[in-house]
Amino acid sequence: MTEPGAAVQFQAAHLGSTAHLMDRISTQLASQLSLVSLNGRRRPGPPALVVVAHGSRDPRALKTVQALVDRIRDERPGLRVHLGHIELNEPLLPDTLASLGTGEAVLVPLLLGRGYHIKRDIPEMAAASDAHTRVAGALGPHPLLVDALYSRLVEAGWRTRMDEAARRRSAVVLAAAGSRDPESKVDTGRTAQLLADRLGVPVVPAYATTAAPAVPDAVRALAASGRHRVAVASYFTAPGRFATECAQAAPWIASAPLGTHPAMARLVLHRYDQALATPGTVTRAELASA
Repeated sequence: MTEPGAAVQFQAAHLGSTAHLMDRISTQLASQLSLVSLNGRRRPGPPALVVVAHGSRDPRALKTVQALVDRIRDERPGLRVHLGHIELNEPLLPDTLASLGTGEAVLVPLLLGRGYHIKRDIPEMAAASDAHTRVAGALGPHPLLVDALYSRLVEAGWRTRMDEAARRRSAVVLAAAGSRDPESKVDTGRTAQLLADRLGVPVVPAYATTAAPAVPDAVRALAASGRHRVAVASYFTAPGRFATECAQAAPWIASAPLGTHPAMARLVLHRYDQALATPGTVTRAELASA
C-alpha cells in the first residue's frame, strides 16, 4: 500500500516533469511560429550556428563537444546548430560548410584565446566554401568563462570560504594549451586575472606546450613562495592529453575541463549574437576578427 506522503511526492514530481515538458513544447512551438509571417509564408530562419571544435584523438573530447552542441540546441530551440572540426574528428569543418550549400552561417570557435586557428585556419576554410559566413572571435576572455572555471574548481573541492591564513597558503594555476601567438598569452593572462579577482588568491597562467611557464614549473614557483595549497584549473574545453597531463601536475586538486557547463553554452550563443550584430560577411581570411 502506498503511503500518503509518497503519493503526494510522486504527484508533485509527475506534475513538475509534465510542466517542464509542456514548457519545452511551448518554447519550440513559439520558435516555429515566429518563422511564419501573417500571410502564412515562412520567413527565412536565422543563420545557422556552426560550432568549430579543434578535434582530438581522445574519444572523450568528441563526446563532450557533441553534448555541448546538444545543450546549445536546448538553450535556443529552432536555431540550426552544426558541428565542424579543424582536424582529427569528423565532421571536418569544410564538410560541414559544404552541407550548408550557399546558406548563411556564423562560425563560433570553441577556442579560448586568439591564435593561428582563429586568425588563419578557420577564416580560410570559411572563405573556401560556398556558404555566406561570419566568423566569431575566441570565447575568451569573458566573465562566463570565469563562472565555469570557478564552478569546476568548487566541484573539485575548492573551499568557497577561507580564513586569511588559508588564503595566504592557497593559489591556482590556470592550465591552458599554449600558443606561439603572443595575443593568446594576453587572453589567458586576462582570464587568470579575472579568476584571481573572483577567488581572492593568486592565479598564475601556465601551459601544456609551446609557451612558458609549464604547469609543473608554475606549481613549483608558487610552492617556493609559500603557496602550498595549489589547485590546477583546467582551461580546456574538453578532455584530452593536455588536460590530463596538466591535472597530473596538481599537488592538491585539479578541476575538470569546462565541457558542458551551462556557461559554455550561453557564451557560444553570445558570440553568435555578437557576430550577427557585426555587419558584413567574411569572404577573405584577412577580414576575420581576431
